[in-house]
Amino acid sequence: MAEGGWRGGLRRLHDRRRLWAALAVVAALVIALGSLTPGEEMPSRLPWDKLSHFVGYAGLAGLVGLAGVRLPLALLLAAGFGGVIEFAQLPVPGRSGGDWADILANALGAGAAVLLLAGLRRLLFGAQVLRS
Repeated sequence: MAEGGWRGGLRRLHDRRRLWAALAVVAALVIALGSLTPGEEMPSRLPWDKLSHFVGYAGLAGLVGLAGVRLPLALLLAAGFGGVIEFAQLPVPGRSGGDWADILANALGAGAAVLLLAGLRRLLFGAQVLRS
């Protein structure tokens, strides 16, 4: 018997791992493209730089976690990718790579997404999450 209601819908959406994996790759490519674009090709003022980092890497970590990667590893992958991208910006004209505040915002965003996803899984799957 198919499970109905909002929890059933969320469970079905949660279990579409290939979709989440594809979206995680797209998100990583978009982040890399935006981060490695030379400064003169970027808009002159981007609002809330640290919030952009936080949201971007929260999305990436969430998608990686939904793709089936264990949440601690999803956090490490997203935060590590953020660190690599920051240092890859160093030779890019007009960009100031290696900014520790950006790296922190990336890691905090990834951590927030992992915590949110862990809470969602606990809500949807209960004690099963703790055993798997």
